[in-house]
Formats: sequence, structure tokens, C-alpha cells
Amino acid sequence: MRLDRFISKTTRESNRQIRIWIQDGQVWVDGQPCLDGTRRVTEFSQIRCNGIDLPCKRAQYWLMNKAAGVLSATRDPEHRTVIEELAAQQPELVLNEIHIAGRLDRASTGLLILTNDGNWSKRLTRPEIKIPKTYLVTTANPINPDTGARFAEGIHFPYEGITTSPAQLTQLSPHQARLTIYEGKYHQIKRMFGVFRNPVVALHRERMGEIVLEPELAPGGCRPLSRQEIDWL
Repeated sequence: MRLDRFISKTTRESNRQIRIWIQDGQVWVDGQPCLDGTRRVTEFSQIRCNGIDLPCKRAQYWLMNKAAGVLSATRDPEHRTVIEELAAQQPELVLNEIHIAGRLDRASTGLLILTNDGNWSKRLTRPEIKIPKTYLVTTANPINPDTGARFAEGIHFPYEGITTSPAQLTQLSPHQARLTIYEGKYHQIKRMFGVFRNPVVALHRERMGEIVLEPELAPGGCRPLSRQEIDWL
């Protein structure tokens, strides 16, 4: 939203008075004076107007090492959810404002992002941006030698009529590989390995772009994202 419109909605002052405040240097945004009423601000911007701090939300960005069996949801009558996990560790958070950026199914584990910044999370998950996501994949059967080449070409999903973006597979053992994909289609990795009739028995997300899950973070544990991780996106 434009700065002048945000001040108008928050203070109910006239547009004329708001222009005077801005021209006189009485409006500060994030600790700096701002003379441009058209500047874009968000609900998280710290705005001081005529000596008064306007209300703002505190942006929250959390990384969780999702445990197996926990549901990527805000609430569920049967299963424990990642929001409940976060609430147990951070009880001061306004949890009804937190949402999940890039879900994992209940059996999958690893890196999960929780935030109250909708614009930021949209950039993280928007399909056309193609942010790389890296997973450790364990399969029921030995991985076919042709798997890497096929994934690099893209796998066609007839039901949706789409072909996946080229993916990179690094085989680590007969039953385990590290796979980087650039979309987040429904059960995409399981369906890709399904082309070779090789069920995925464990799926662990290690990375989303420049955000990396540390091996020492215990299952179910969480930590705030660093300023560098937030600003990278």
C-alpha cells in the first residue's frame, strides 16, 4: 500500500494534513525520514508520523525440521500439526496469523517454513520463479541407472498434461539419492519415481533456495530465519 494511503487509513487524518507531515519531514519509515507519499509500505513497516508510532505487526519467519507423522496444517482433529509444534516452543506467537510456505505430506520430514508474511511466502512458493528444492530420497527398490537422465529431461504427467522442469539427481547408494526439483506438484517426487515403479519410502527436504536445514536441528525443532535468509528471497 502507498505510504500516504496507509497513514490515512490508520490515523483518519485528511490527505492535506498527511501531505504536510510528509513534506515537513514528520514521517519516518523503518527509522529513516521519507518525503515520498507514494512509497510502498506493508503491515510490517515501522512508521512514525508526527511524533507518534503507528501500529505495525512483527514479521515472523520460522524454519522447522518437520517430524514424520506431523501434519502440515493449522489444525486437525486427529493428527498433531506443525502449528501446534510451533506453539509449544513459541507460545507468545499470534498463531492464527502464521501459515505454511511449501507443505510436506504427513510422512515426509525436513525443512518447513512458517511465516505471517504472505507476500514473502508467495515469492518462495510461486511456480514460475522455480526456486530449487533439494530432497534426500529413499526408495524401496534399487534406483534404475536411467533415472537421472530421465529426470533431467523432465517427466511427463499425463493427468495434468505437463512435463516437469529438468531435475538433478545425485545417487548416494543403491536405494538413496539427493534430488533437486523446481516445482511443487502434488506428490511430485513419488510420481517421478513411480515412472520406474520404484516406491519412495522416505522423503526428507534439506533445502529451499538459500535456506538450508542444519543436520543438528532435531526433528520437531524450529529456529527463526536469519536476516540473510529472509533478504535472499
